[in-house]
Amino acid sequence: MGGYDSVTLYKIRKLLAELSGIKGRGTELVSLYIPPSRPVHDVINILRDEYSTASNIKSDTTRTHVQGALTKIVQRLKLYKKLPPTGLAIFCGAVPKPGKELEEFVLYEVVPPKSINTFLYRCDDHFHLEILRDMIRETEVIGVISIDSSEAGIGVIRGNMLTVVDVITSGVGSKHRQGGQSARRFERLREAELEEFFNRVAKHAVKALLEEYPVKKLIISGPGPTKEEFYKGEYMDYRLQKAVIGLADTSYSGEEGVRETLERAKDLLRDTRLIEEKTLIEGFLKEASRSDGLATYGLHEVMGALEAGAADMVMVSEDIDTQVVELTCNRCGYKRMMFVNVKDVYGLLSEEMQRRCPRCGNVDWSYRQLDLVDYIYDKAQLTGTKVEIVSSKTEYGQMFKSFGGLGAMLRYRSH
Repeated sequence: MGGYDSVTLYKIRKLLAELSGIKGRGTELVSLYIPPSRPVHDVINILRDEYSTASNIKSDTTRTHVQGALTKIVQRLKLYKKLPPTGLAIFCGAVPKPGKELEEFVLYEVVPPKSINTFLYRCDDHFHLEILRDMIRETEVIGVISIDSSEAGIGVIRGNMLTVVDVITSGVGSKHRQGGQSARRFERLREAELEEFFNRVAKHAVKALLEEYPVKKLIISGPGPTKEEFYKGEYMDYRLQKAVIGLADTSYSGEEGVRETLERAKDLLRDTRLIEEKTLIEGFLKEASRSDGLATYGLHEVMGALEAGAADMVMVSEDIDTQVVELTCNRCGYKRMMFVNVKDVYGLLSEEMQRRCPRCGNVDWSYRQLDLVDYIYDKAQLTGTKVEIVSSKTEYGQMFKSFGGLGAMLRYRSH
């Protein structure tokens, strides 16, 4: 997607999901978006003014929380001499702790994937996430029309998703005429039927590919010459006609044809994330199926390859349900790492916190939970290993998930 990697997108999506679940007790959650061109000292001055204005808030709690959030943000901004090239988004506020009257202050800072254009400061009972959401929404949508004389399928490719939006059957007679009809009359009837079908497909295409999913590029595919007739006859709206980037030969039309277009139009689609992921997973499956192949899968095997520097690329399903728990003995500093299914974390912790430390024998532990992707990414940085997050919603993503949703392409076999 437009030049930023799958890990960045994964992290922002995960953060958005976390932030959208946070609700304040009053209008005391601060959202701040700063364009890269805005001087840091200028922003700090604006926030100091807001701090003074907040002293007029009648509710003691809300006033204290807003001013507390502004103080934290100013402290954080002082660490920046210059803002990142795309600007900075900060979300800060007092968040109610579950089942308690207490609140705790949280502060999240995000370097956005695209440049922030306008300065925004908001105090509300929720964080304002629309600007960040719009940035990661897949902007380039590619349309597919797969057509022959019997049916047409309309599909859209957005990022790593292919959706078949519509299938239209033609009602056009076969090329073999019934007895009693002259060849010329039959041909005229068939041409009229085909024309009516093309116009119908063009109407459906406007609804699907301009109104519902505004496409930037369009591929027309199908078996035989029908696709050329449809394209050259200029039946489509001029915006779609101009969006055509190429025609592709497929064995089928309709829904099957739309799916087959992915295979047959790889050159036209090579920059789309769907094709990137398909190519990655195909490469992984090919290596994983060979006894001496340069691929491995499973938590233990992938972590081993990563530690040994043997992994060239690690692939992770976007919805993998594993977390990393790090236990530290507060007496002697002994550490233990565990990889745990998300739903088992708290059961396991209550058990593990009772165990004696194997080094000093004490029962005094602290722990921290880490997202598996963050953990892998940090390890990968040390060995120059690439990390790719792949969708689990596609056909190929589902195949990869059957390998546990975690695999690695190897530089060499470590045994």
